[in-house]
Amino acid sequence: MSKAYDYLKKTGTFYIATVEGDQPRVRPFGGLADIDGKTYITLNKTKKVFAQLIANPKVELCGMYEGSNWVRISAKVVHDDSDATRAKVLEQNPNLGNMYKADDGIFAVFYLTEVSGKAESFGGAIEEF
Repeated sequence: MSKAYDYLKKTGTFYIATVEGDQPRVRPFGGLADIDGKTYITLNKTKKVFAQLIANPKVELCGMYEGSNWVRISAKVVHDDSDATRAKVLEQNPNLGNMYKADDGIFAVFYLTEVSGKAESFGGAIEEF
């Protein structure tokens, strides 16, 4: 598993920043999976965030964990349009099975690449990765 996955999993809910034109957009996410050491996020193809990620794959992710600790991650995302991968993601996120199916045409998964991040606390840096 990657450090990004480990820290994002601790947050429960994390936030992803994208760009739409010249306007930043931030929204909460929770669907997360680790497949073959890659960190995957989940979303719906009908949402604006899908078009934003296709247009500009650069993202920043942020979340709080264990009270006063947080993680900030910069990455690029890659769309994985494989039914097999979406099925694996659903196995790790059974709660999403109420909304999505691997082959429903709206469930989308992306994995993180070019990842750099920092876990921090009010007491100082915890770890850079």
